[in-house]
Amino acid sequence: MLWTANQFIRKFSTATVYYQSKLKLALIGQSLFGQEVYSQLRKEGHKVVGVFTVPDKDGKADPLAVAAEKDGTPVFKFPRWRVKGKPIPDVVSAYKSIGAELNVLPFCSQFIPMNVIDHPKHGSIVYHPSILPAHRGASAINWTLIHGDKKAGFSIFWADDGLDTGPILLQRECPVEPTDTVDTLYNRFLFPEGIKGMVEAVQLIADGKAPRVPQSEEGASYEGIQKKENCKVSFNQPAEAIHNWIRGHDKVPGAWTVIDGQVVTLYGSSLLGGSVPTGQPLDIEGTSKPGLVTSNGLVLFGTDGKALVVRNLQFEDGKMIPAAKYFSAGESVSVELTEEEKKTALQIRAIWKGILSNVPEVEESTDFFKSGAASMDVVRLVEEIKQKCDGLQLQNEDVYMATKFEDFIQMIVRKLRGEDKEEELIVDHVIKNINNMTVKMPHQCFINGRFEDAENGKTYDTVNPTDGSVICKVSYASVGDVDRAVAAAKDAFEMGPWGKMNARDRGRLLYKLADLMEEHQEELATIETIDSGAVYTLALKTHVGMSVQTFRYFAGWCDKIQGTTIPINQARPNHNLTFTKKEPLGVCAIVIPWNYPLMMLAWKSAACLAAGNTLVLKPAQVTPLTALKFAELTVKAGIPKGVINIIPGSGGLVGQRMSDHPDIRKLGFTGSTPIGKHIMKSCALSNLKKVSLELGGKSPLIIFQDCDLDKAVRMGMGSVFFNKGENCIAAGRLFVEESIHDKFLRRVLEEIKKMKIGDPLDRSTDHGPQNHRAHMEKLLEYCEIGKKEGATLVYGGQQVQRPGYFMEPTVFTDVEDHMYLAKEESFGPIMVISKFKDGDVDGVLQRANDTEFGLASGVFTRDINKAMYVSERLEAGTVFINTYNKTDVASPFGGFKQSGFGKDLGEEALHEYLRTKAVTVEY
Repeated sequence: MLWTANQFIRKFSTATVYYQSKLKLALIGQSLFGQEVYSQLRKEGHKVVGVFTVPDKDGKADPLAVAAEKDGTPVFKFPRWRVKGKPIPDVVSAYKSIGAELNVLPFCSQFIPMNVIDHPKHGSIVYHPSILPAHRGASAINWTLIHGDKKAGFSIFWADDGLDTGPILLQRECPVEPTDTVDTLYNRFLFPEGIKGMVEAVQLIADGKAPRVPQSEEGASYEGIQKKENCKVSFNQPAEAIHNWIRGHDKVPGAWTVIDGQVVTLYGSSLLGGSVPTGQPLDIEGTSKPGLVTSNGLVLFGTDGKALVVRNLQFEDGKMIPAAKYFSAGESVSVELTEEEKKTALQIRAIWKGILSNVPEVEESTDFFKSGAASMDVVRLVEEIKQKCDGLQLQNEDVYMATKFEDFIQMIVRKLRGEDKEEELIVDHVIKNINNMTVKMPHQCFINGRFEDAENGKTYDTVNPTDGSVICKVSYASVGDVDRAVAAAKDAFEMGPWGKMNARDRGRLLYKLADLMEEHQEELATIETIDSGAVYTLALKTHVGMSVQTFRYFAGWCDKIQGTTIPINQARPNHNLTFTKKEPLGVCAIVIPWNYPLMMLAWKSAACLAAGNTLVLKPAQVTPLTALKFAELTVKAGIPKGVINIIPGSGGLVGQRMSDHPDIRKLGFTGSTPIGKHIMKSCALSNLKKVSLELGGKSPLIIFQDCDLDKAVRMGMGSVFFNKGENCIAAGRLFVEESIHDKFLRRVLEEIKKMKIGDPLDRSTDHGPQNHRAHMEKLLEYCEIGKKEGATLVYGGQQVQRPGYFMEPTVFTDVEDHMYLAKEESFGPIMVISKFKDGDVDGVLQRANDTEFGLASGVFTRDINKAMYVSERLEAGTVFINTYNKTDVASPFGGFKQSGFGKDLGEEALHEYLRTKAVTVEY
């Protein structure tokens, strides 16, 4: 008796099957969709008493039949159910013998007699991929796109004697995105949600809760299967309508037009968001304006003046080419195979023969698809070649591009020889012999993997602050250039290999990029020095060195980004699993400052790329050259085109367009607080894009009398004069305890006098020029204000009398809390010292926090209790104790209050470029 009770409890507590009513089902249909519905229904405890599907094709069973036969479920493969409109008695008899209580038709291409439809106790339910009553009939997904519907979805209805007219049991819908195709809609929503919908519908019927809502005839439409002859594109309509027509017919039967007298089918349409790229005109029948063959594809124009771009073209002989290569499509010639390549060709011929089992012999002219292959066979071909041909990597699209065996082998050989690689990068370098080396500097916009002039042809001078001379002219980007860069980044994210790439492979590319940066570190440091005025030794160690470390750090994170599983309350008797996924945002914009041109690029872009995003980056107008050199190295590293785009130009034009652009999903900015506020407002008004801001600072450094004075002097000097004071976290104000104030000041002045001011390429130089003339003039003005307000200038305050933009290291004392110097950041080599009374810890804390900024702070004391007390109360994103400027790639960096929000560096930086998706599964 005890055994029986335990068995009852165990059964009662295991699965939903023991709680809910279950049915005996007949599944009538085919395809992977049918297979998944079958499998899920069995998992839910329903009994599938029979599967009715199509006969084997070329010796291969339908996936539904394969799954059912494996489970031992009776499988019937009738070629037809009716002859001349009348049911076949033997077929109907075989069906009735299984005793089904409900017919489930997940996807069925056969006509089923009404005496079969109505036979079960509960009748029959059918899946249809549209929101009925719209788009009754076949090809419903295609027509959803062709008509430009804003919503797609599916219906599960009770079968009647009409064509998709039966009462609705269940419907689900989703938005249609501008980039959606038949495949993306099916894979993203109609397939996975449709399976769940079918299972839910069956359970509703089993529980006696299934509705029967009559279909309205309002909004009803019927469209049949499109024939090829009816799919010609009409160009006498807006661009969006043309785009919808093409994507609605992608890939069967294919929208077509006539080019140069022959029918050409168009595949892979997308709307062109920015300005039209340059290209070669192409006359197309029926157009009022020629198309343009561009590097992005074939651009077509609508009657509204807007444009779309088509990625691939297919000719009448079945050959498909990238539209961008239309004018060079016929240039390839056959290559003669080596003995080793002939062996590979024999292996591949055997693979083709195994797939095309109905073909007696695979000949040179054998066409893969005309011989009966389908999309699943493409996957098999790619994977089998990968397995049997030493890991040779193909994409599905490669098969569509070379459908004849002869062309396929030629394509394989070119891949093996490396002849299919991207065209070599052409760089119009500015070459300078400087710092005992030859430095090669790109100077043009970097868009979609190529260097090119700004579309308006404008340039500006970038200047060497050491002597005020012009280094070179740099492209001055326009709004159109930003739009092209964003379009390239969007395409790379949505359609290119970057978005599909294994995270570990993405990390491998970032490691390679870091290695190349290290390999070119002396060249990069030299460019940084002449463009920004950074002392060469500092540029080598910090500007470039930390950039390399940053890319290596985030390269290691690529395959470690993960979500979590979350226990939630179970909705008994069901079981639930909730988990989160971390997903990239899409196209990100990055705007960086001029003080650390390469390092700020690395801090933001490494995390952005590691997360899987693509980016458009605007370097500071006065320091664009290391960013453009970096762009060149990304190509050498193998970063796919469009993933990284560098747009030099003005903040008011380029930066503003980035803030406003509707296709940018995140903007990361480092710069001033007023500009950060303006960017935040623009990002909110445009499309509410995510923002992270690292803004101004007025970082306090508190030096107590019990400190290690030697260290405090040395670190205090570095806190102000590091990188000529052009440092985000520079100590904007030093609070020195009264009893050591004079001694500290004396020691600081002694050290300043030892500093060597001069050519930043000289290895013995301590202090180089300020970044640019306008900044130096602001520093001189800052000093004048300090003197007028009564602060004591004890050293410096003048421009150094030599060519270039050199500012003397400067020290002010007796700075009171109300003064301009106490409140505003100089962003230069100006030490601002205020004293505080001995022992007044809380008083100095109050003064240190009396600022709207909160980027960094510091404290020097030997008393660890005092240090921790102060660190807990300082309102800043970073607190240094007995050190300063000690940043590390693993430690998060960012401010409080008007110093911004969001973090660079460390794991937290990744979350600035990711979104969290919660998924709840009921089982």
